[in-house]
Amino acid sequence: MEFGFLSLIPPILAIVLALITKDVILSLLLGTFSGFLILHHFHFGTAFIDLFDSLVALFAKGWVTKTIFFALLVGSIIELLKKSGGVDGFVSYLSKKHIKSKKGAMLLTYITGLIIFIESSITSLVAGTISQGVYDKFGISRAKLAYICDSTSAPVCSLIPFNGWGALLIGLITAQISAHIISGNALTLLLYSIPFNFYSIIALLLVLFFIFTQKDFGPMKKAELSAKPITNYTLNHLQHKGNMLYMILPLLVLIISMPIALYLSGNGNILKGSGSTSVFYAVIVTLIFSYFLYVPSKALTHKEYMNAFFEGIAKMIPIVTILLLAFLIGSVIKELDTAHYIASIAKGTIHKSFIPALIFLISAVIAFATGTSWGTFSIMMPLAITYAASSEVYIPLVIGAVISGGIFGDHASPISDTTIISSMAAGCDHIEHVTTQLPYALLGAALALVGFLIAGIVF
Repeated sequence: MEFGFLSLIPPILAIVLALITKDVILSLLLGTFSGFLILHHFHFGTAFIDLFDSLVALFAKGWVTKTIFFALLVGSIIELLKKSGGVDGFVSYLSKKHIKSKKGAMLLTYITGLIIFIESSITSLVAGTISQGVYDKFGISRAKLAYICDSTSAPVCSLIPFNGWGALLIGLITAQISAHIISGNALTLLLYSIPFNFYSIIALLLVLFFIFTQKDFGPMKKAELSAKPITNYTLNHLQHKGNMLYMILPLLVLIISMPIALYLSGNGNILKGSGSTSVFYAVIVTLIFSYFLYVPSKALTHKEYMNAFFEGIAKMIPIVTILLLAFLIGSVIKELDTAHYIASIAKGTIHKSFIPALIFLISAVIAFATGTSWGTFSIMMPLAITYAASSEVYIPLVIGAVISGGIFGDHASPISDTTIISSMAAGCDHIEHVTTQLPYALLGAALALVGFLIAGIVF
């Protein structure tokens, strides 16, 4: 059955509600429900029942269940790394060994942000907490600290898929593969999209540039000029207890387990391995390894391990909810044949060379208005992939555009959780952080936009 314009209502409603309410879960739920109403010719009761029956039916799909378990168990790993003292031990080592100058202080924050890629909020909190006193000692503004924390949190997490970000993105891509909109392996497509995640790459390079040159502009320059060194400062308060091996070893196991699982699930071919299966077993192996690392060494008791395990799962429930609703709205969009309708009305009006740049801009606007990159991914990924597939645009490029746009918008948004947490972690006034960071974010976005325009032509 041809639904025509009605097929656009679920994604448009989800986007508009996300912009108005700032609540991605509610927006995805109502957008999905509108799709079921259309499918059932506006029979409210039938649509209501089918909505929740279809939500439950998602768990019958192996890849969905594995992706959900992965997302939950990643939360456990994150919590265990903190509770074991691994993160504290690592940052203590860096603090005592590598802080000798203003540049070294900023590199401490930068390196911490690069290595702690498991979760963006943890990255900001850890990097900001260990660096505050050092920045005061060398006369670096708290605004600069907040900027470095913010710019090495989400960008790093989006470039290294072995975390909750990877779970979400692999799940969203897998949903499009399962719906036969595109073919291939979700993890492979995500890895191929990394070079096209222009904003994240540029943001990280810009931070390095400003660290080494110590050249600033705009409000940040004013903040730096007003910052004065504190004499006779001591680093004793940075000496945390803990062993950095408790963080490094589990992360190494997690990273090494991924290609092994891909090799096994692909019957000897890594590129044919199952992404959802691989990440699922990688986190299980990591959790088992962590138990035998922490408990015998008395880093954690059995009870403390289990408490941290379940606390981590609890913190991932909102993410899992978003994932499930994203899978569901994707299936509804497929049933309504939204992609075919979009392609038919856009055919001949937008040259496919400009599609990646357009997707980047739309994703950025949504993320800026809602303050969430994850919600933007959930809304935009199904639309972008289906439209790109019908327009014969290189899929990894489009995936990179969605991720880049989502991160830029989130990075620049004053209501973003990572922006707020970065301000808190750095001890910086929130409005000051937003105003000093925005010119840097806009510079990165302008360069990324040029990248997408060029890549759209080349690919």
